[in-house]
Amino acid sequence: MWNEARLINALANSLMVLATLALLAAGVAWLVRMPVFEIERIEIEPAPDTPFVHVSPELIRSAIAGRLEGSFFTLNLDAAREVFESAGWVRRAGVRRVWPDKLRVTIEEQQPLALWNESQMINTWGEVFTANRAALEDEASLAQLNGPDGTESLMVQRYAELGRWFESLGLTVRSLSLSDRYALQASLSNGMTLEIGRDPGAEAPDPQAGVPGALPFGERIERFVKVWPVAQERLKGRTVTHADLRYPNGFALTLAELPESVQPEKKR
Repeated sequence: MWNEARLINALANSLMVLATLALLAAGVAWLVRMPVFEIERIEIEPAPDTPFVHVSPELIRSAIAGRLEGSFFTLNLDAAREVFESAGWVRRAGVRRVWPDKLRVTIEEQQPLALWNESQMINTWGEVFTANRAALEDEASLAQLNGPDGTESLMVQRYAELGRWFESLGLTVRSLSLSDRYALQASLSNGMTLEIGRDPGAEAPDPQAGVPGALPFGERIERFVKVWPVAQERLKGRTVTHADLRYPNGFALTLAELPESVQPEKKR
């Protein structure tokens, strides 16, 4: 009988403790949701050594307005980070609480490398992103890259390689396109179009190794770059509109038509 009474007493004490804890938890939950703990300020700053160029704190606040849920204590920081990263021109965001009512957000802004297809861009990490192009200071200064989905990394690599090759000639790449059949075409700053041909790296795990039996991408470009200064001398100032690099042992040039004033007279 005594043991039974002790058991009932212990059970009653346990229930009282649980009820007290439940009341405390409910009180804390009610307390942290009170308006006094609402987030009143959002401090937005750029990542170190990367000042804002295409965005501003005001634009970011406008883009995320009404999308953060929770108080200072209940806000999910991962969810908040995703909200900030969904804003245009934001690549990454770091979010932390600052007592008693502030969020401090560090923004890593997108750094555009080139335009991609019709409406997107590629950043300097080779990632595709969508943002308002009107924020670009000079859209024309960016090269236009085009290609099938999934070829972004290859196109960035080829763009960089071409840039290094043609730098020695004082030329830059203005556009680079990869067709659905993996054929490359480039447009240079002097107005010349290069037909580079099928890229052996487009279907290969290693773009440098390429497909067995195919002429490596770099070999075609190197051959042209080495011969181009000599070809220019022989052309005596004639303008070249196209260069076809798809031949196994050389390339073909297409010359612009001469003005009417210098056209050779036709024999009568």
